[in-house]
Amino acid sequence: MSEVENLIQKAAKARENSYSPYSNYPVGAALLGADGNIYTGANVENGVNDLSICAERVALFKAVSEGTSNFERLAVVCEDEYCKPCGACRQTLIEHAPDLEVIMANPDGNFRTVDLKNLLPEAFSLGE
Repeated sequence: MSEVENLIQKAAKARENSYSPYSNYPVGAALLGADGNIYTGANVENGVNDLSICAERVALFKAVSEGTSNFERLAVVCEDEYCKPCGACRQTLIEHAPDLEVIMANPDGNFRTVDLKNLLPEAFSLGE
């Protein structure tokens, strides 16, 4: 199994833990650290929508809170043909991993790969 297929499989597995009773839109993510560790996440919704969190940020926050700071790839899986991270996730990810490769996939394993910088051109940064 290739690294990309492995990440997609782990994201699909994480998706099973989604708590999405309001949107009925489960999402799973798997983030590959440069150290080879994989951090997974699922979206967790709340009745107060602003308190919900996306799968991509769950995976990123888990990784950062465990001391990982360099990332290579992120796989995101949902029912759409290609599961695209939302704007908030793109902005959060670009701060921690501007050179990240994003694998947008569905549960059938179909995917498309894009660089994060192409998903969020001219991203906001306090350093500029």
